[in-house]
This record gives sequence, C-alpha cells and structure tokens, in this order.
Amino acid sequence: MAKLLDRLLLFLYSLIVAVLSVLAILLLSGVAPFNEIDADNQTVFTTSIIVLAVLFLLSVRFFYISIRRDRNAVPSIDQRTEYGEIQISVETIENLCLKAASKVRGVRDLKARVKVTQSGIDITIRAVVEGDLSIPVMTSDVQKQVHDYLQETTGIPVANVSVYIANVAQAAPSFKSRVE
Repeated sequence: MAKLLDRLLLFLYSLIVAVLSVLAILLLSGVAPFNEIDADNQTVFTTSIIVLAVLFLLSVRFFYISIRRDRNAVPSIDQRTEYGEIQISVETIENLCLKAASKVRGVRDLKARVKVTQSGIDITIRAVVEGDLSIPVMTSDVQKQVHDYLQETTGIPVANVSVYIANVAQAAPSFKSRVE
C-alpha cells in the first residue's frame, strides 16, 4: 500500500513540476508574452532557463519511474551454499506445498500462501475436505506432509504450517451403470 501511495505522490509531483517548468520556459524564452521580464539581465535569464530545463528533465525521469512496473521484484528466498547462491521463488514454494498437500487422502481444492519470516517460512494451506473423514487427523497429516516435504526438498526451515478448512464437500454418489 505504501509503495502505491509513494508512486502516486511521485506521479503528481513530477506532473506539477513538469507543467510549471514548461510554463516558466515558455515565459522566459519569449514564446508566451510576459511584460515584467527584464531582458537586459542576460545572465539571470540564461541561468533561469538552464535550471528550469534541468527541473523539467528530472520531472520527466520521475514521471517515468512512477509509471513503470518493477519487473525484477519477484519475491524469492535466497540461500547461500558452499558453491554459490540459490534463489527459490515464493511461487515455487507454494507449488511444492500444493504438491505435498494433495498427497493426503480426502483433501481437494487446495490453495497455498507462503510468508517469509526470520525463523523460516510460514505456510497457510486452504483446503476443502471430504465430509466422511476425520478433520483433525487429516489436517495433521497435511501439516506433517507439507512440513517434511518442503524441508527435505528445499532445505528451507519451515516455521509453521497452518491449515484452514474452507468447506466440507460431500462425496458424489457413485452410480453403477447398467447395460441392457
């Protein structure tokens, strides 16, 4: 939220400075008439145009920064090994969590959210479960499966695995087809 507000303020600032700079350049250069400018003082006149041109270029740069997107701001978890650095994206961690949780019987419609903390990663799994199974046993299995699989696969310490049961789905009745 703060980043969005900063970009908005930077956008407004650069727009205002750009408009004022263009207006001042037009007035000082004589394109737009203004009667109170003393044309005899050439040094002040030239210095003013140079300063205003620099302000205009800075405002164009700030304007560009305010509207461009950060393409390299992909959240990742960085690790250092004896051979170099490893970066694992948060999206990869979420997909590994989903893969591990889907191995537990009776769990479906999974969604994972990963948060990086000082003590490791906090994982929240949202799931829909089948109604005929024990929810405490199933959620415990999901927690253990995700925790163990993630630590074994990535080597990243897992601080917490939370499971949120969003709904209980009824198992669809199975019909036997008859051939006549």
